[in-house]
Amino acid sequence: MLGLAAYTLLPWYFPQNLSLLKSLPGIFGGSETASGLVQAAVHHKPWLWVGVAGLLLAAAGWWLPAGRTQGKLWLGGGALGLFGLLASGFAIGAQGWSYEWLTRIFGDLGGGQFGIGLGAALALLALLMLMGAGVARLGFFRGDLFVAAAVLLCAALLLLFVALPVGKSLIGAFLDEGGAFSPQALAERLGQDRVWGLSCLVGGVRCGVAWNTLFLALLTAAGTTALGTLIALMAERGSRAYAKPLNILALLPIITPPFVVGLGLILLFGRAGLVNQFLEWAFGITPSRWFYGLFGIWLAQLFAFTPIAFMIMRGVVQGISPSMEEAAQTLRASRWQTFTTVTLPLMKPGLANAFLVGFIESMADFGNPVVVGGQYAVLSTDIFFAIVGAQYDQGRAASLALILTGFALAVFFLQQRLLGKSSYTTLTGKGDSGFAMPLPERVRKLCRGVALPWLAFTVIVYVFAFTGGFVQTWGRDYTPTLRHFKTAFDLQWGDYGLVWAGTAWNSLFTTLKLSAIAAPICAAIGLLISWLLARTQFVGQKAFEFGALLAFAIPGTVLGVSYILAFNVPPFELTGTALIIVLCFVFRNLPVGVRAGTASFKQLDKSLDEASLMLRAGTATTLRRVVLPLLKPAVVAALVYSFVRSMTTVSAVVFLVTAENELATTYIIGRVGNGDYGVALAYCTVLIVLMSLATALIQFIVGERKLGRRGTQGH
Repeated sequence: MLGLAAYTLLPWYFPQNLSLLKSLPGIFGGSETASGLVQAAVHHKPWLWVGVAGLLLAAAGWWLPAGRTQGKLWLGGGALGLFGLLASGFAIGAQGWSYEWLTRIFGDLGGGQFGIGLGAALALLALLMLMGAGVARLGFFRGDLFVAAAVLLCAALLLLFVALPVGKSLIGAFLDEGGAFSPQALAERLGQDRVWGLSCLVGGVRCGVAWNTLFLALLTAAGTTALGTLIALMAERGSRAYAKPLNILALLPIITPPFVVGLGLILLFGRAGLVNQFLEWAFGITPSRWFYGLFGIWLAQLFAFTPIAFMIMRGVVQGISPSMEEAAQTLRASRWQTFTTVTLPLMKPGLANAFLVGFIESMADFGNPVVVGGQYAVLSTDIFFAIVGAQYDQGRAASLALILTGFALAVFFLQQRLLGKSSYTTLTGKGDSGFAMPLPERVRKLCRGVALPWLAFTVIVYVFAFTGGFVQTWGRDYTPTLRHFKTAFDLQWGDYGLVWAGTAWNSLFTTLKLSAIAAPICAAIGLLISWLLARTQFVGQKAFEFGALLAFAIPGTVLGVSYILAFNVPPFELTGTALIIVLCFVFRNLPVGVRAGTASFKQLDKSLDEASLMLRAGTATTLRRVVLPLLKPAVVAALVYSFVRSMTTVSAVVFLVTAENELATTYIIGRVGNGDYGVALAYCTVLIVLMSLATALIQFIVGERKLGRRGTQGH
């Protein structure tokens, strides 16, 4: 019924110059705004009848009893309509046939079609859900309609918005300069000394860019996982006085535009930074560019990605059952023995997930290496310059992106091998009112000795970075002023009321709107995927999980270019719209929701789900009423991260923004490019305040999960 309504009452194609509301009155009119039925019957697009045929075939199963015959009709009708519409969409473009060989076979069409609109999208969704229902009726997924539909929906989204654009981009690695398929061209690009050279080990200047990236990623993943774990232990098992300050300081880097940390570090360690000036004054050491390179990138990435590890590990530490630790201590184990043999092993899924996310984030990072990398080249910056540089070598960029994907795939499988099929369940349906074990003395000292200085260092970097927004000109005139804030966010009263006179208001409103739309979608899809991975078994599950992580393995610049290549022509004609930016936000940030949810699901006993199902609750009800309340840390992590990353992302959307949809980060980049650092830093200050308020609001709305435990003793 939804599919037939979409065919009848909504515009089939994406309106070229009209909004959806303005195009609705024309659903029975012109070819641009007409519905699917009118397009097929009146505007000479007979290929659209295949969707109607699929819906009617599926409708024939409506009156049949639940069983295999009904499933065959639903699956057959859904598949006929879905694949028929997609095939015609890819084969027929705006000017007719999209491929010359189709023109030779079938002749000239005499017309074409635009990208799909709301009507076509809902019809395709209805056909996909019918396929899911048919698969369930045939006995797959234990006959559960919800699970079958969810798997098909998530798989379709990953194929459409991750695999398709990335595949279109990476296929360029196998094409020569003339566009012909050539494995030899790929071998030549990958075999260069600049990619795999090891001259640095024998006295040379530098190693290949692939080894540079791999070494940096391993350093960053290890550092962020260790720091994130120590901060999480202090926040959850240390003194309660530490909890709120630790949460605030640990989240500061994640709600900050990426170039702010780099600028703060340069003010401290750059050639004219305070550290070099002090060394010259105290010891007569000539200032140099020692900070630029591997150490600078690593330090900046620690600032950027430790909060992700902290958010993942905090939920894991919260979920460890105190009763298991109490049982060990009852058997006369010391705190240290309990921590090393009970607590730490139960944290393995979170540690592995935090390491994997840190590794992939480091490989895909673009902003930090381009700001403080100096002569230390990594794959993401090489890809960027291959695309936007003077040579414009898309084949080389695609070849380097293949290497990144290979590294991510190797770490992914290594993580699966290490975790194996061990059980890490700590939350069951039984009562659990034990006290969380205080940290062993040596662990507590380690947390204080490492985490507290790191957080103090974080404060120092931010103080220096944001001072620039409140002075006339950094480095020359330190007179306090609010002039930069007035330039960006001026408000005036005009003849018709309040006037948003500042130059930054438009980009701020656009960024807030698009990020607020993307965040809940990203969190919902990410947690749904993690639930499917943790609670169901199906063919292709490993590929399904890697598809959810693939967006992190691709540099943001490549993902942005991939979206332009994939969604610039029918059937998905989205380039230049706000929708393509929202989609890029959602699927770029999806892996964090998946990993946070996966780590939390491994701690929930399946008996909780089974008890609800035995009481005749449906799968959707069980997910909403039983599972979701226990996943509040993962929900907060997914919502907060996807929102703030959407607000601060640069590389993934720099090719997607338009004059109508300018974002905060592109506005700031423009100001930095013009040398107007004061306005750029003032804007960054406003962004941090707004995202701090949004983070607090999300945590307040979602709340804390209730585990029925007593409070910790006074430590």
